[in-house]
Amino acid sequence: MTTFDRRTLLTSAVLGTTASLVGATALGSLAPEAAFATRAKSPEPGAPDPDFAEGRVTGRNGAVVTAGGSDGRLHRIILTGGTSVWKLHPTTIDQVSIGDGLYARGVLLPDGMLAAESVWVNIVNLKVGITSIGRNQITMDHHGHKVVGHVVPGLSAAVYNGTPAVSDLSMLSVGRHAQVLGAWRPDTNEVDIATIYAAA
Repeated sequence: MTTFDRRTLLTSAVLGTTASLVGATALGSLAPEAAFATRAKSPEPGAPDPDFAEGRVTGRNGAVVTAGGSDGRLHRIILTGGTSVWKLHPTTIDQVSIGDGLYARGVLLPDGMLAAESVWVNIVNLKVGITSIGRNQITMDHHGHKVVGHVVPGLSAAVYNGTPAVSDLSMLSVGRHAQVLGAWRPDTNEVDIATIYAAA
């Protein structure tokens, strides 16, 4: 039996040499928290991580997404049948739109393209102060900027004091600090909340 490491598996998927590809979640977590996790192997200090891309989507041609990075680099990212895509919840490449922001982790190919194992679209990780709470909306302050957080029924969850996530957001309170993982609504000050971490 032949075993594949992550690099071989993704490269083979891009080249079309694997008969079938396991779901990318077998290669790594699709949870939004994973987008901000520290890599086991880090690049040299000050050097960009070759297996990571971030930026605004500028184009999409089939399975290839181009994104302009905040550092001025242009990334070409290929999504395979095994790429996990998160946009507030697990989804498909069809939901990636021009103007979206993204983070992608994968394997840098010899031609400079990134074969993505996981892509997080419009993901945000904000430390905020809660300024008001409505029925399905939480208004927050992020470094002096107002952010409107939308509670998504059946999806938004809260983690209080490190306990398991629950759908009950009633223990959130105005004036308290929180951390919000969610999906940004491009070109607005609004986010859809995936998970909010707070003290009870």
